[in-house]
Amino acid sequence: MDLDKPLGSVIQGSLSQGLEVRLHPDVSVEDMRVGKFLVVQGARSRFFCMLTDVTLGTASTRIFANPPDPGNTFLQEVLAGTGTFGTIDLTPMLMFTPEPEEPISYSANSKAKKTKGGKNARAAEDKSDSTASLPLLASLTPQSSSTIELMPVKTIPSHFSQVHEASERDFRAVFGWEDDPHRRNFAIGQPIDMDVPICVDLDRFVERSNGVFGKSGTGKSFLTRLLLSGIIRKQAGVNLIFDMHSEYGWEAVREGKQFSTVKGLRQLFPGQVQIYTLDPESTKRRGVRDAQDLFISFDQIDVEDLMLVRGELNLSEASLENAIILRNEFGKSWITRLLSMSNMEIQEFCETKMGSKSSIMALQRKLNRLEELKYIRNTCPHNYVGQILDSIDAGKHVVIEFGSQSNMLSYMLATNVIARRIHAAYVQKAEKFLQSKNPSDRPQQLVITIEEAHRFLDPSTVSQTIFGTIAREMRKYFVTLLVVDQRPSGIDNEVMSQIGTRITALLNDEKDIDAIFTGVSGAQSLRSVLSKLDSKQQALILGHAVPMPVVIRTRPYDETFYAEIGDVPWEEMPTAAVFKAAESAKADLGF
Repeated sequence: MDLDKPLGSVIQGSLSQGLEVRLHPDVSVEDMRVGKFLVVQGARSRFFCMLTDVTLGTASTRIFANPPDPGNTFLQEVLAGTGTFGTIDLTPMLMFTPEPEEPISYSANSKAKKTKGGKNARAAEDKSDSTASLPLLASLTPQSSSTIELMPVKTIPSHFSQVHEASERDFRAVFGWEDDPHRRNFAIGQPIDMDVPICVDLDRFVERSNGVFGKSGTGKSFLTRLLLSGIIRKQAGVNLIFDMHSEYGWEAVREGKQFSTVKGLRQLFPGQVQIYTLDPESTKRRGVRDAQDLFISFDQIDVEDLMLVRGELNLSEASLENAIILRNEFGKSWITRLLSMSNMEIQEFCETKMGSKSSIMALQRKLNRLEELKYIRNTCPHNYVGQILDSIDAGKHVVIEFGSQSNMLSYMLATNVIARRIHAAYVQKAEKFLQSKNPSDRPQQLVITIEEAHRFLDPSTVSQTIFGTIAREMRKYFVTLLVVDQRPSGIDNEVMSQIGTRITALLNDEKDIDAIFTGVSGAQSLRSVLSKLDSKQQALILGHAVPMPVVIRTRPYDETFYAEIGDVPWEEMPTAAVFKAAESAKADLGF
């Protein structure tokens, strides 16, 4: 399609409801797809818009009453564009107003111009005033070095303003390009109808907690792999990934009719990713190399951890209250002491400490299930959580595999126990840095990835989990979340309102769609866009890490991606490349 050719004219609209555009007679309504990125050229400003609806219109009700005969193509052609026409609804997302004396520049090498007066200064004021109270719809920050000054939309174009296809330079000016040396941009996909990269600003992405949502089978795991790969390649932070189904660290099965596998993060970045396993036997059977064993002892489990899994263990409120009594009496070893107590000892304890014998016996009986978990030990002579922290401090990305221990009891218990201790260590590191102001004391930005997030963040348990605390703290202690879930409606509204960037594949449930837009005003027009995504390889991105909401075709996670982003192991590199790297290393050492 000719990008300079106008598609239609603005005929009416409002700031709150968006714009209605009548298509020109030579433009087919079937070429207009929901989620398309279009540009409206007003008299003074340029508006970046998303297409949110497509409608058929007629100039007279007589056409409804007496439509042309299906075989009368001549009459159909006569009516097309005059008696019958197509209209589209656009939602303006961004605007900019160039200086009257200056042409619009999209130069990738020029810096944005700022003056003490004039329109650019007023634009900056408008932008800062709006973003102070702006919800998480978009960042409003261009991810490139172009000279445009993006602003929130505070007006609309005049009647009969022309609508055009967005060009490649429009996308690059707004979303930038992956090789920009001044930014950590990562190409996560392309527009639905163009081969131009759409980039996420990873520095802004890791600043806040984020979410990947979509119903089962829509590619959430592939989207998550893409994001984690980008964070590793661009060194935007370090990852701690609780890999429930063992599909991020090592190779995993690709969905499809024919069996095939995709590489895991350890295979893409062998020197930067460390795998820990809670089920060493399963990990060995899968052929994972150099995985570290990980165990948890009873003295690392606190009452707060049991509150999270009370449903899986069927613990009553009385049992949890008596667990607190036991902890206060025996300290960290309370579970070991409880499991070893006889009925007589429980009776004596209850008589002296005012406990409930029936509740404590029920607690003892149900906690015996924990001994069935492969990674639970009475005591651990080695500090495994400290070892994980050492890896993170060294800039290593950590994947914790669960293997056969992927039931909800096992996953929720281990994830909460480990994350709680790592968060406590990060709080101490952050407080030390805030006191010393020494850059060497600054902790590595940590992104914790959890699956089945609604289990940890639902309204009834969010106050009892460390993940609720992390989500509310945002980046205060340099720790953020990447939550992966198919039921966003199960996540507490307060937590959802703190999710900075939301990458959402197809959702059908109305409650889930409502949850995606929790805390986001002005996003109702995007509901229809979200509900009409393809079931595979399409997603809607909105929030802190992108300048404006956009629908993408997700980047393929294939051999091309491996070559573009991964580290090739020495043994797989061509001999000439190995010798060249060796000569370079010798030169660096002075030989």
